[in-house]
Amino acid sequence: DVSSPKHGKVDPDNMPHVGGNTWAGGTGGRDTAGLGGKGGPYRLDAGHRVYQVSQAEKDAVPEEVKRAAREMGEKAFKRRLKEIQMSEYDASTYERFSGAVRRQVQSLRIILDNLQ
Repeated sequence: DVSSPKHGKVDPDNMPHVGGNTWAGGTGGRDTAGLGGKGGPYRLDAGHRVYQVSQAEKDAVPEEVKRAAREMGEKAFKRRLKEIQMSEYDASTYERFSGAVRRQVQSLRIILDNLQ
């Protein structure tokens, strides 16, 4: 069961963590920042293969946990914007322009990676 969202512990060795309720950047777990899990406050990619919990499990997260996770994610987003000296308006403008060329940038990255 999910209880309350949190960032989670950071693994200094960046080992892959699947499931559980401990590690930041893990996959398929609960309550912590990561990918493919449920109840975490925000997405955090540590570069590992993603294990996804079912949509039914995600839908079963209590509304108060979802609300707490959204609030924690919003606070983290605003804190990060402040760190990089960017306003919310700047972030939305950046996202609008970035989104318009996202596919082309991804294609170019693939081409450059293959050339290397």
